[in-house]
Amino acid sequence: MKQVSKELVVHTHGRELLEITTHINEWLRQNSLQEGILNIFIKHTSASLTIQENADPDVLVDLLFYFEQLVEDAHPEFRHRAEGPDDMSAHIRSALTDVSLTIPVMNGALNLGTWQGVYVFEHRTSPHSRRIVMSFIGT
Repeated sequence: MKQVSKELVVHTHGRELLEITTHINEWLRQNSLQEGILNIFIKHTSASLTIQENADPDVLVDLLFYFEQLVEDAHPEFRHRAEGPDDMSAHIRSALTDVSLTIPVMNGALNLGTWQGVYVFEHRTSPHSRRIVMSFIGT
């Protein structure tokens, strides 16, 4: 049984969904991790993780649009604005999504569906460096 962890740093370009599936699978291959469970955790409160379709880029555009309609930046009733007008809305978006994912690993790669990819969902409007902890247990 192996237990392996690594912190991955991802640089976002502002509000976006940034696919990290390739980075994760590369790390699994480099460490000869074949069968088990991978937990990934983002160490932030204004970004999140999600599994989404990675075939049609319109899905990502529509998700960004929907969240912008759902949670308005600089809402007049938001009190928390310490880091700008998108601060509180980013926290709410993060609370509505996931900060960790658990994904099976089979044959040395994430066992995702045909059109699935793992994404960092950046909720802030400016670029950030996001830290993601990957923890694997298996063989």
